[in-house]
Amino acid sequence: MKVILLQDIQGTGKKNQIINVSDGYARNFLFPKKWAMEATPAAVREVERREEQERAREMARRQEAEALAASLKDKVILLQAKSGEKGRLYGSVTGQEIADALNAQHGIVLDKRRIEMAEPIRTVGDSEVTVSLYAGVKIQMTVRVQAIH
Repeated sequence: MKVILLQDIQGTGKKNQIINVSDGYARNFLFPKKWAMEATPAAVREVERREEQERAREMARRQEAEALAASLKDKVILLQAKSGEKGRLYGSVTGQEIADALNAQHGIVLDKRRIEMAEPIRTVGDSEVTVSLYAGVKIQMTVRVQAIH
């Protein structure tokens, strides 16, 4: 019997996948738990329509992230931190501080885990960070740290 899975089932398949299972497995296990439904032509068309809508939403989100990346290109994130005489910071600049500054200066709300630094920023001056805006959409940005005495 052909069924459409309504959720991921370990060892069987993924959500919206059309698989062939035995009649007993479908009637006695999958259908009562509402984990699958029979693959009628109308149900198959509905699943395909939903998948197409999801692909369209995914493309829209990706294009939005790429447009945001283009608008952020060559922009600088300014931070101020306390430092010693030779430009060495007391502590370091964290991803959370960069995320907060990005929100305040450019209006972009990002989680601190989306900001990748090669090493912690511990000196005054310019440093490069990678900001991940979406899956596969990353941009290099400059963080300019200014000293407060």
